[in-house]
Amino acid sequence: MTPDDIDQDKLAAEWAAALDDQDDKPASQNDIDALFDQPSGGGGGGGGGDDALAAEWASALADEEETSIKSERNQEALSRQSAKAKFKDLTQEAKAQRPEAIRRDLDFILDIPLDVSAELGRTKLLINELLQLGQGSVIELNKLAGEPLEIYVNGKLVARGEAVVINEKFGVRLTDIISPIERVKQLA
Repeated sequence: MTPDDIDQDKLAAEWAAALDDQDDKPASQNDIDALFDQPSGGGGGGGGGDDALAAEWASALADEEETSIKSERNQEALSRQSAKAKFKDLTQEAKAQRPEAIRRDLDFILDIPLDVSAELGRTKLLINELLQLGQGSVIELNKLAGEPLEIYVNGKLVARGEAVVINEKFGVRLTDIISPIERVKQLA
């Protein structure tokens, strides 16, 4: 070990002792100056630059600690100001009879048009395959013969059914209506 190594170890020990003595209080400038004014012992010239560097480090550490203490105090103040949200129980209001005005508002939305479609099946094609289609071409779908059609309202699955013919037009006889819970699961 060289004398410089001993000085570094001694300096590190002094720093550790000083930090332990602080008890989470920021070091004052006098404390920092007192640490660097102590003789370092053991000679080894050219220590002036090291002292200046150590002083800069000490100043930076003191500033950082002061900033962290201010931040902790601000957090404590904010946590004291915040309160848990309190929500009113609306169960009884939801079960109560709705006034006529609300019923009229509901009647207003009953006239909104919706897109309803029945889907027999799906498939994926490459652009090249699509361009090769012509009259008489057959496209294989993902559903088997006899499987129910899917009924979509505004792009959302709401029911399943079977194809029927009514006055020379296609129609769908509903066999299964999707529950609201299942509809919500499909959104996820």
